[in-house]
Amino acid sequence: MFEEFKKFALKGNVLDLAVGVIIGGAFGKIVSSLVADIMMPVIGLIIGKSNFTGLVFHEIKYGSFIQTVIDFLIISISVFFFVRLLNRLSFRKKVAEEAKPVVPTKEEALLIEIRDLLKEQVKNQKDIS
Repeated sequence: MFEEFKKFALKGNVLDLAVGVIIGGAFGKIVSSLVADIMMPVIGLIIGKSNFTGLVFHEIKYGSFIQTVIDFLIISISVFFFVRLLNRLSFRKKVAEEAKPVVPTKEEALLIEIRDLLKEQVKNQKDIS
């Protein structure tokens, strides 16, 4: 059961979806912070009233926004290195699988023999011409 789950979890689509959800959640924090900490106080200053939901903005919280952007960058870099590590591990596994010699089936061996005979026959006909 563990091996089956491991195959499922490491499929490209599942991994891409997980990365998208993580990055999307982190980016959502940036947008929320931009609206709550930067835009709403400015709008409140322009309108002359900053109490839209019962809360008063006394200052623009640009530090909170900067912290949210830094959090996003840290999460993005962490996810990037994690995905990069998984890609390298799967690449090594593929290379190891490709390095194994492929033993042709009886049908494939027969087809290879027929192909070689046909090539030789065509070559002999060209030599005669």
